[in-house]
Amino acid sequence: MAPALKKYSWILALTSIAFIFSSASNGANDVANSYATSVAAQTLKMWQAGILACFTEFLGAVALGSRVTSTIKSGVFGLKKFQPVPPTFMLVMGCAEVGSATFLTIATLYGMPVSTTQTVVGALAGAGIAANTPLKWAWDKGSLSQIAASWAIAPLLAAGFAAVLFLTVKYLVLERKDPLKWGLRLIPFYLAFTAGVLALFILDELPNGESFEEMGAGKVTGIILGVAGGVLLIAYVFFVPYFHRRLVMNDARMRSWHIPLGLLLYKENTHIYWPGKGDQVVTDYYAKSSVEDSDSHHDLEKSHAKDHTTGFNTKETDAHGDGISTSVDASNANDSDTTERNPRGLSVPHAQVSRTLKKKPEPEERWLHPVRHLPFYSPKKIANWTKYLLLQGVSRDVVTQKSKSSLQAFRFKCLPNV
Repeated sequence: MAPALKKYSWILALTSIAFIFSSASNGANDVANSYATSVAAQTLKMWQAGILACFTEFLGAVALGSRVTSTIKSGVFGLKKFQPVPPTFMLVMGCAEVGSATFLTIATLYGMPVSTTQTVVGALAGAGIAANTPLKWAWDKGSLSQIAASWAIAPLLAAGFAAVLFLTVKYLVLERKDPLKWGLRLIPFYLAFTAGVLALFILDELPNGESFEEMGAGKVTGIILGVAGGVLLIAYVFFVPYFHRRLVMNDARMRSWHIPLGLLLYKENTHIYWPGKGDQVVTDYYAKSSVEDSDSHHDLEKSHAKDHTTGFNTKETDAHGDGISTSVDASNANDSDTTERNPRGLSVPHAQVSRTLKKKPEPEERWLHPVRHLPFYSPKKIANWTKYLLLQGVSRDVVTQKSKSSLQAFRFKCLPNV
């Protein structure tokens, strides 16, 4: 620090302390954008996502954060006014950081899903207004207009891509006659598409890298297609044989460290080094869960009574999706077995079937029932109805909902008199 600025070191100290709180709140909020779906799908545990986030978030900020930093530094307002008075610029940026860190920390403590980027940009705009500095509203690169427009355009683009991906998965995989086979065929293409998009993003965000205009369309296209093609080849050589061995050939010894065996896994008697222990091929977190409510227990008692006369066995779990086994001849069941296998090779230990999940309140119970006695013009009733209509997709408990619907579907098909 220059000698002339040493007496303002307290600004740097306060800004550094605020930065620590801002970083912690940023991790608590923005990391969920990357890992919430993986944790919700139970493909990653919370502690695993936390460890991965420590590396990925840090590396992403250091390697690809220069463009964001330059936009934040000079995109909101110009710096010419502060060139004669650097201490004032330190104070303005320090106030912006303290303000954004304070709001982020309070919002995080109350569980608000706030955006760090929007908070920082708003704090900079407020500090610029207080310093009587003209804000950059013109449609220029990194201006407030473009930043604000991206907050509307980016979610719409993301929604479009998500809808296309979901529809292709639904109609090309899930609703086909053999979804497992088609899933193994098409997942490599999804991986390749993701790798191509990431390559495009990295090319655009590389610090001191060439722009797309400087590289040319041919070079950019070649890099993207090359990365996508390489990932597609790796997926078919290593990942598809691994999942074929595990899910189609029902080899419960398979673990992630066997992926390098590649095409050798297609062989029936190939050597498996360090085989995994256990007889469970895949853990189905949804099929083994049941809903804990009075109606389900009452109906289950009736269905169990029916079992003694019809021979149905409702105690075992069908691991490939519906949560209830449809075995007709209970006398053929082997009571000594500890697992139940289905044609797809998924096995679920009987000891795990008894686990129940407490049913979470549905949107009607959560928002409509408490205000049903209020008049239609009541602000609280209007607010609750608004939440009910707009938050359907994020307020339903899909795990217990699936378990309950699967239980009802089984009773309708196999136990019509229950």
